[in-house]
Amino acid sequence: MPGRMMPPERVKPLLVWAAGRLRDAGCETPDLDARLLLQGAAGLSREELILEPDRHLAGEQITAFEAMIARREAREPVSRIRGEREFHGRSFRVTPDTLDPRPDTETLAETALALLPKAGRFLELGAGTGAVAITLLAERPDAYGIATDVSAAALAVTAENAERHGVADRLVLLTGSWFAPVKGVFDLILSNPPYIPAAEIATLSPDVRCFDPRLALDGGADGLDAYRAIAAGAAAHLTPGGHVVVEIGAGQGLEIAAIFVAAGFRLVDQRQDLGGHIRCLAFQRVEN
Repeated sequence: MPGRMMPPERVKPLLVWAAGRLRDAGCETPDLDARLLLQGAAGLSREELILEPDRHLAGEQITAFEAMIARREAREPVSRIRGEREFHGRSFRVTPDTLDPRPDTETLAETALALLPKAGRFLELGAGTGAVAITLLAERPDAYGIATDVSAAALAVTAENAERHGVADRLVLLTGSWFAPVKGVFDLILSNPPYIPAAEIATLSPDVRCFDPRLALDGGADGLDAYRAIAAGAAAHLTPGGHVVVEIGAGQGLEIAAIFVAAGFRLVDQRQDLGGHIRCLAFQRVEN
């Protein structure tokens, strides 16, 4: 930007300079964002940044960092700039083809882990990066899974992440909408489906509306289309007593519970996210 002050060359003042720019741009966590981006640009660990505040950086490291800061000023998420997102203690590749997995979605993974039986088989609908399915397989070496996504490009990212975490031999990937490509029955079905009402997408933070795939956000007119599809098809793909676990948006719990109850399920668990909102519902198939 013409007239903009040149960035400092040492770690601590460089972080202060970058955080100031991000704060002016309206970023909610400017100090954290600056640190994570500098780690990526300079190839340094968090500990190195803390222990070596006077470290001089090379010109190419500073140039790369300034380019990253400019992208973040335009509200591109840090995980997309770095191409990585931490989820449940593991790092996952993120691309423009995938939803950026949020910390709140760890609630879905934890609920699913609690319900998945020993040597269980699960089905994830809408895999995205594969963060949830891969977390289940990494935590449970006895489990096997199938993950679907309507986007072949997203499933390519899932495949890459599965290889990275050593679970590819226990994860089958299928391209298609909801249950269309799926055969067989499972002990557990889980999904973090699109649940934003279509008319509300324009009101979302630019970090979300401008960078997450619309397919991963748009839940139809009332935000509940995906839940209707999942509830309608789940019983045919569940073992007796099997469970369905879904992530939900704030305030959607009663409506989504009613959809599943009408389809022959009972609500057995609901869990809050880090902000105290009901973020995950678990249902069990009611046997006649």
